[in-house]
Amino acid sequence: MDVESRAGVEHGKSLASKISSALRRDLMEGVFRPGDRLPSESALSREYSVSRTVVREAVAILRADGLVHARKGAGIYALELPQEQDKPFKDLTTERISSVIELLELRTVFEVESAGLAASRRSAAQIEMILDAHRSIGECLATGMPTRDADFNLHLAIAEATQNRRFPEFLQLIRSGIIPRGELQGSAPGSRPKDYNLHLQEEHGLIVDAIIEGDADLARERMRAHLRGSLDRYKVLLRSKAKESEEITQA
Repeated sequence: MDVESRAGVEHGKSLASKISSALRRDLMEGVFRPGDRLPSESALSREYSVSRTVVREAVAILRADGLVHARKGAGIYALELPQEQDKPFKDLTTERISSVIELLELRTVFEVESAGLAASRRSAAQIEMILDAHRSIGECLATGMPTRDADFNLHLAIAEATQNRRFPEFLQLIRSGIIPRGELQGSAPGSRPKDYNLHLQEEHGLIVDAIIEGDADLARERMRAHLRGSLDRYKVLLRSKAKESEEITQA
């Protein structure tokens, strides 16, 4: 397959993933209730300005996840959503330092490889998305706005550049537990001390540079350092909280 053809296939997969994510959100938010008929292929094709082939791929993703089913000659219908107890990470919370540490350990394994694959596979368009996300964090810092969402969007853009839809899907799955530092340290929701944010932005810049350069090993190394730094800081914070609790108990 030549480069142009491969780019077309990857673009199609990316569109299908985005449309399936949008439909998944509609299902989760109750736009389509169990038993409801989803819009037809032609309607979805018009709504998202894509071919029917892309729509079929998006629906296939939802079918594989057990969210919809096809009735021959009748269309696609929404199924009952998984019960809460069946959902992974259902007890994920940013309110417990121990929970954040658990998640950071998981992210260190997951996002290190994500950065490496992104460096090897990223397209020109995805480089632009990564750069835009990185610039957005800088704009938030310059204007004093919370950086939580912008920070997540950068990590998501890197995950999307892996060309493996499971990477961004997984990040979306654990989104509620990502970037929780401000809340745990007692600052306003979504915010963190500016100096700390500037330090993280410098680390982000190093990761972005490695991905742009196509250096997979360096991208992995820098992402590992970025997440390990956060993990180490939280372990110190956890020990500090434990010590405070012990002193209060003994008082």
